[in-house]
Amino acid sequence: MTDYTFLLKYRLPPGLDGDAAVEELGAQGCTDALAGIGIAGRLALEFERNGDSAYAAISGSIRDVRDALPSAELIEVGPDVVGLTEIAELMGTSRQNMRKLLLGAGGSPVPAHDGSTTLWHLVEVMDWLVAAKGYPADPKLRETALAARKINLDHHRTRHDRLATA
Repeated sequence: MTDYTFLLKYRLPPGLDGDAAVEELGAQGCTDALAGIGIAGRLALEFERNGDSAYAAISGSIRDVRDALPSAELIEVGPDVVGLTEIAELMGTSRQNMRKLLLGAGGSPVPAHDGSTTLWHLVEVMDWLVAAKGYPADPKLRETALAARKINLDHHRTRHDRLATA
């Protein structure tokens, strides 16, 4: 069993504020997350959870939150889609250096979103940095980022299918 660190972001239903949601999570025994309630109607939960795999740890946490807050809507699992600052922090380098690497180098990963803020899938950036630039690998972070990406893609596909049949 390994400890994995990841983030779950939720939209709370009308009438349920962040403090009440955190209280309900605690009452249901889901006490291994640091809660952020800075944005009205949103709840961010940073977990450090033990599991046989990152996917199992994240999936178990999602089930626990769903059991405690059945009407809360999962928005995103992280780390997955990240900006320059977060990539630099996770890779142990400066934002300026990461910007130069990602935006100035041919063959760098294609952004997941390009606009006023450019975002990448962390696992793609990590794989590129290890293979092309010799950065040290962090297998646990890569496993967590890959699991977060898979869960996000599955979640978005389910939402899309639900909308397409409505």
